[in-house]
Amino acid sequence: MNTQRETFCTMFVLTAGLLGSLLTALTCPKSAAASERPDKPNVVLILTDDLGWQDVKCYDIDEPSPMETPNIDAFAKKGVMFWQGYSPAPTCAPSRCAILSGNHPARAQKTHVVGGAPPAPINKHFRMMDPWYSGRMPEDEMTLAKALRQNGYTTGHSGKWHIAIDHHAFPQPTDVGFDFTRSDRGSRSGMKDRLAGFATALADDPYRLDKDGYPYHQTNEDALAFLEENKDKPFFLYYATWLVHAPIHTRSQARLEKYAQRLGIDPANTPKRDTPGQLNPFYCAMVEELDYYIGIVFNYLDETNDPRWPGHRLSENTYVIFTSDNGGMEGGPKERYTDNEPLARGKISAMEGGTRVPLLIAGPGIRSGVETDVMANGLDFYPTVLSMTGTPKPPAKHLDGCDLLPLLHEDPSNGKLVRHADGTTRDTMTWHFPHGGALESTIRVGDYKLVRNYDHINNPETVPLELFQLFDSTSGDARRVDIEESRNLAESMPDLTTKMNALLTAALTEMKASYPYYNPACSTAVQNSEKVCTVESHNRQGQRVKFTYKENGASVTHADLIYSLNGGEQYEEWFRMPATLQDRNEVTVELPEGTTHYYLNLIDENQFLRSYPEVVGSKKSKSFSESALSTRQKTSAKPMPAGKKGKLDLNIPFNRWDTNKDEHLSLEEYKSGLAGRPNLEERYKRFDKNEDDKVSREEFVGRKR
Repeated sequence: MNTQRETFCTMFVLTAGLLGSLLTALTCPKSAAASERPDKPNVVLILTDDLGWQDVKCYDIDEPSPMETPNIDAFAKKGVMFWQGYSPAPTCAPSRCAILSGNHPARAQKTHVVGGAPPAPINKHFRMMDPWYSGRMPEDEMTLAKALRQNGYTTGHSGKWHIAIDHHAFPQPTDVGFDFTRSDRGSRSGMKDRLAGFATALADDPYRLDKDGYPYHQTNEDALAFLEENKDKPFFLYYATWLVHAPIHTRSQARLEKYAQRLGIDPANTPKRDTPGQLNPFYCAMVEELDYYIGIVFNYLDETNDPRWPGHRLSENTYVIFTSDNGGMEGGPKERYTDNEPLARGKISAMEGGTRVPLLIAGPGIRSGVETDVMANGLDFYPTVLSMTGTPKPPAKHLDGCDLLPLLHEDPSNGKLVRHADGTTRDTMTWHFPHGGALESTIRVGDYKLVRNYDHINNPETVPLELFQLFDSTSGDARRVDIEESRNLAESMPDLTTKMNALLTAALTEMKASYPYYNPACSTAVQNSEKVCTVESHNRQGQRVKFTYKENGASVTHADLIYSLNGGEQYEEWFRMPATLQDRNEVTVELPEGTTHYYLNLIDENQFLRSYPEVVGSKKSKSFSESALSTRQKTSAKPMPAGKKGKLDLNIPFNRWDTNKDEHLSLEEYKSGLAGRPNLEERYKRFDKNEDDKVSREEFVGRKR
């Protein structure tokens, strides 16, 4: 009896199985019924904000890091871990534009944050000033998102944007190819007091703690929402976290107390800016929170069935790239955040600490648990993702990076698999950061790195060129030599120094890079400043403008028109175009249609810049109008148009004055932005509502107007 029952049950199961298979074949799409992997894999690009190379545990060398990153460490073992991964730039906006556009920051004229302003010295004490650089990525740029969308991909963005003058300025994600975008700061929204007001488990708490004790983070939920809504089709998710950028705080009291106890640091008395080490309990808590939220995304991909590939998880057909937009920000005006040691410096410098970043890549066909010393860069993501997804390269699209997929699929240790479009092996990378206190360009060729310092003529502490041997790869493996960039070999290896400097010049020239200028109005003596030209007249007839100038010992070699199409309006933006040098010390230029305001820039043989009128303060259009009126008697032209007065946007001066981009104004930054104004300390105290000796964006922008 039992035997008959077993036979019957077996036949029933077999019959049901056959019927089920038949029904599946009849009712399911071919792609779902087939056992083959779907031909369009998904891509998730996770771009963290200011995460340092030494902030992630799996990269930890030398001094042990106190931070815990178990999810990122586990992910590193699922794919390829790059020990020599780099960002395109040492600050966020140029790196983000470079990753999405595939254009080197120097080529795109987008080399720093904000931008889109007339060149001007930070204050009268700076010998040099930044060149003009673009405020944004152009709307018509063929971005990676646009290219993927043309290939049938649904494109999504969650988190930070910042490829324009301001987070909310044009263009936004939907302008450049994204179908889905959400930019909620989530738990990274500012806290009035970082020592109080922590998240709770209460149902009405907007940052209520989850079962693991972590604050609710809307940015992460938005990324998960995109994945859930689009898992049944090929998707590209650009998840740009706000972590671990300033403000330095955590809503998790438990995390803060954990690291305060581990480090022996009182949260009310964190390390000062000059204190070495990773000793900030707020920052450590932020890194662990980042790891936790990213871990949720990893788990979602690992645990969610792939609707396009029954019987498989999403992670089996998804490429994931994890990296940072630049090196770690070591500190603000008064507080140490992290320490990139052994790497030199950090964010806002093209030295190793500012550009070397964590880089982990996993996905179909990529072996797990592999570490590589091959150089890679965020510029490589565009061509690599095209290759991963079988997306054709857009016609006439220039890409400055290389396709990493042959390296990832074939042999991650073989640097010869990273090739330029012409088939030659890539062994060189360049960075260009002619800004702030750094004022440098660098080039990496094999094991060596050259640093060119622009502010050296009047600075005895700075040499024009520095050469460092980072590694020794003669034995096959990259043996660490001087990643600290502490031993300058320029004098002992003059031939290599000259050769690499020439290569750097050639690369920057090909990209038409812009260089910093000397400030003729510097309060301290600058060699050749007495030879700078003066502008004697200005005449405008219709759209044609003519200037005359007098040379005072140095030849004028170049002239630019700096103009605005929306002077005085919110997100005021300035552009640059060459003007024509004529005989008899004349300059002529045709104003672009719609110009509201303009300046003339004259550059002489010693790289001094004479701006006419002189740029004063942060309200460029207002300063221009006042200057134009004051010089009217010397000109035969009508005064330049004042432009439509728009709504006062207090984000503009905040962005300009926040020179270290930590989302706070120090007293020194505030004074520099308003140099010469009376009672600055008293005015500063009015903004500093919580009396923490720094002014947040919320405090500044939220003041009564």
